[in-house]
Amino acid sequence: MAEFIFLFIICIPLYLILIWQVFNPEEAMLWGKRWMYKEQPEVSDEAIKFTKILSIIGIVVLTLIFVVSFIKLI
Repeated sequence: MAEFIFLFIICIPLYLILIWQVFNPEEAMLWGKRWMYKEQPEVSDEAIKFTKILSIIGIVVLTLIFVVSFIKLI
């Protein structure tokens, strides 16, 4: 039971980050890297699409891990 609670606590920030990346991929890609550029860099459409796809895959994998750990608990 303690492992499940720990996993739940860890999953919440990961879900929030992944959901943020799906809805705002350009900001997510530049997060922590803005200091390297003098002007606003232009992110390609392919990079935005790639970020969205990877975020959705991450949400699915994280959900599967969470469900499997819950099933093992029961």
